[in-house]
Amino acid sequence: MSTDITVRPVTGKAELKTFVDIAYRLNADTPHWVPPLRSDVFELLNHDKNPFYEHATVQLMIAWRGDEPVGRISAHFDHLALEQPAEQGMGPGTGNWGMMDAADESVMHALIAAAEDWLRDQNMTRVIAPMSLSVWDEPGLLTKGHDHAPMIMMGHHKADYEGWIERAGYDEVKKLLTYEVPVEDGFPRLINRIVASGERNERIEIRPVDMSKFDEEATLILSILNQAWSKNWGFVPITDREVQYIKGKLKAVIYPPVNLIAYYDGEPAAFMLCLPDVNEALIDMKGSLLPFGWAKLLWKLKRKNWGGGRVPLMGVLPEHQNSRLASQLAFMMIETIRSWGVETMGAKRAEVGWILDDNQGMVAIADAIEGTINRQYSVYEKTL
Repeated sequence: MSTDITVRPVTGKAELKTFVDIAYRLNADTPHWVPPLRSDVFELLNHDKNPFYEHATVQLMIAWRGDEPVGRISAHFDHLALEQPAEQGMGPGTGNWGMMDAADESVMHALIAAAEDWLRDQNMTRVIAPMSLSVWDEPGLLTKGHDHAPMIMMGHHKADYEGWIERAGYDEVKKLLTYEVPVEDGFPRLINRIVASGERNERIEIRPVDMSKFDEEATLILSILNQAWSKNWGFVPITDREVQYIKGKLKAVIYPPVNLIAYYDGEPAAFMLCLPDVNEALIDMKGSLLPFGWAKLLWKLKRKNWGGGRVPLMGVLPEHQNSRLASQLAFMMIETIRSWGVETMGAKRAEVGWILDDNQGMVAIADAIEGTINRQYSVYEKTL
């Protein structure tokens, strides 16, 4: 570790601004990095606005070389994650770090060491990282797919970070995969037959989200999500306050025809969300809505043609998982999204994920619709 590097906790608004700005400065020349809106980053870090802080303890840190900020990291632990079964990835004694950016490897190692020291002081015994901040935000480090820009709600990191983190003593514990899915020419015949069979089945109903009842619809979707993902690796439940917070975030980017709820025998059974790739609009805005970025963003949100979209979330209630019905509902919703996107929005590409690499059911669905892995995010662990 270079002796001229010091790592200090963030104190005050000026240092918080420095913490946020570091990412824009260090990634200015990173190919395909999409600058997030600064307002969104500040809100993510705002204890009064982000309900994550109601069940998490977070310490932001900046690395300095003299008077120059040369890196950043968040060290944190989620009290709800500590209550989860250890075999599901989190559990007692598990802390995290994330939001890391560093000018070079010595800075990265100094940041990680400082985060580990802080976590030890909080009685944590292992690290799962990176988590920026929670598993529901941007988990994992990009380790494959640096040759293209991420879609909405996905991170992008310098290729060098993989080696830097592994040389700090971290081992990969889980892969999170995203799949590029062909959309223009439709899916294989077998999938089309499965979809057609489902459409003839009177016990199945697939309908779009009703925006006139958005509050109720979003509550239903997030309830299914909590149940559907409850046994997944890394799961941490979404709280009631987070449900309310997420609703407000989703409403602006929801297109009802591609955000769907599936029913079986009149009861909710599954859902699938598809979001337009807002990153198409953000990539040239440099993280700011000023002076005219807000107008550009609104125009692109409302325009009729999107190059692509992403399915970030889907869920099937536990009683239907690992069944033919689960696959059929997934194929039916994916085909509904695909056909509407191509015919109405002129979609050229789509992405599904992230998907856990050992989620055999979802991997099989992605393979069946001829998806190909286009990005991989690696999650690491280390014993403290």
